[in-house]
Amino acid sequence: MATNNPPRLSRRAVTAGLVPAVAAALLLGGCGGSSPGTAAAKEGGAAADQNGPGEGGRARAAKVPEATTYTTVKGAPEDASPGGATDGLVVNPAESVPVLDRPDGRRIATLPATQLGGPTWVPVVETSGDWRRVLLPSRPNRATGWISGTGVRTARTPYTIRVDLAERKLTLLRSARQVGRWKVAIGGAETPTPTGRTFLMATLTRDEKAPSPIVLPLGTHSATLDTFGGGPGTVALHGWPDASVFGRAVTHGCVRVPDAALKALARVPLGSLVFIDG
Repeated sequence: MATNNPPRLSRRAVTAGLVPAVAAALLLGGCGGSSPGTAAAKEGGAAADQNGPGEGGRARAAKVPEATTYTTVKGAPEDASPGGATDGLVVNPAESVPVLDRPDGRRIATLPATQLGGPTWVPVVETSGDWRRVLLPSRPNRATGWISGTGVRTARTPYTIRVDLAERKLTLLRSARQVGRWKVAIGGAETPTPTGRTFLMATLTRDEKAPSPIVLPLGTHSATLDTFGGGPGTVALHGWPDASVFGRAVTHGCVRVPDAALKALARVPLGSLVFIDG
């Protein structure tokens, strides 16, 4: 089992534990090239009660989904600054926490402590008192929510990933300094790579015979495919054995990267921001 080596941790916990290949297959399905699915993304199971007194609070909690890549969070406020940088603050709940539509507002979801076999690290994009507005891994794209800053682990990541769809290039930055830049393959005309601010959600391993032994799912989804190859249409960064695709718009929405880029990206801490520009 491999893990990321997280820099500048206030808690030594921003690791991307690699999970079995079957997890990548179930999540991403045919990300590398099989036929897209057509069924709607599932809403997910009931959440455990984390706020609200008595039976009423439990009933309300049971009606909201967990905020994962498999779910849709209705009523989630849209990211108002899709191009905005942050100070690198990322958080991981020690246990499942309520997600609200505003500080002290209405509960819309539950953010689990773990998902996809690893910790749920999400970036903080706004702070109001003890409340933290975070990017969510769920649909719709650019979904955000507010969680309490109490009982969460914090860390800071100096890394940022930028994908320029017009130039078809990916740039990796550390403390705003470029450490790598590569030509990549992006989504085709009918299945474009979605734009906006998202984050590195997980690091998954796949079978050695797969097109990419490591897959890096992001907190965003295809805007044209509800599912893909049995998975929820999650967009990911991953490798590809045929270098001729780099610089072309040929994927179903994922970003295919060369081997050198994949090795560098696999060391980036979870929760690090990813900007996808049109």
